[in-house]
Amino acid sequence: MDEARVKDLDLFSSLSRKERKELARHADELDFPEGKELVREGEFAYEFFVIESGRAEVVRGDEHVADLGPGDFLGEMGIVARATRNASVIARSPMTVMVMTEQAFRTMERSIPSVASRIREAVEERSRALA
Repeated sequence: MDEARVKDLDLFSSLSRKERKELARHADELDFPEGKELVREGEFAYEFFVIESGRAEVVRGDEHVADLGPGDFLGEMGIVARATRNASVIARSPMTVMVMTEQAFRTMERSIPSVASRIREAVEERSRALA
């Protein structure tokens, strides 16, 4: 993934150029067609996503939970807490996302702890919002 693309993502915009470059080394960029299920409720979480473009829907059971768009992220709770997915996420338009596997996250956590810390802060914020 390109460092300039990482800079455009709100979650990482405050990182230094060096940190963004390192993060980019550990992340991939993927495209998903409309209707593709990015994650499935109940499955083990192996990756973290940040939406660059497109829209997605979050569904728990048969209930619509949220709509996501550029800058939103998902899967962070699973890779940080090593938990199963608490909802499914379906692309509602063609999407481009940044993806980081749990293994890449653990490697990055050792090399640039400030980025891992930022992701952990996001998990804590989201956990408080859900409580």
